[in-house]
Amino acid sequence: MKPITVDDANFQAEVLSSDKPVLVDFWAIWCGPCKMIAPIVEELAKEYDGKLKVMKMDVDANPRTAMQYGIRSIPTLMVFKGGQVVEQIIGAVPKRHLLDKVTPHIN
Repeated sequence: MKPITVDDANFQAEVLSSDKPVLVDFWAIWCGPCKMIAPIVEELAKEYDGKLKVMKMDVDANPRTAMQYGIRSIPTLMVFKGGQVVEQIIGAVPKRHLLDKVTPHIN
């Protein structure tokens, strides 16, 4: 299972209306740290398939959602549960740090 691309148009349906927790990776093609964390995000998508939805959003292509959530630096990863942001991680962090932030929100 790979991360799913989400955009301004389907953010509501895919993220806010999800019955599972959702990890959204806000990134851009030109962002070096985004490329560093991408393999970790892909691992989480595989390891938590069925328990956690893992999405990627290109902030350049989707400025409305990025602005709505105040994304100022990327990568920013947010965990959504029940349509609300319950966790936010900024920057390329080690997998262990990401897991410490994400796993408490997985049922």
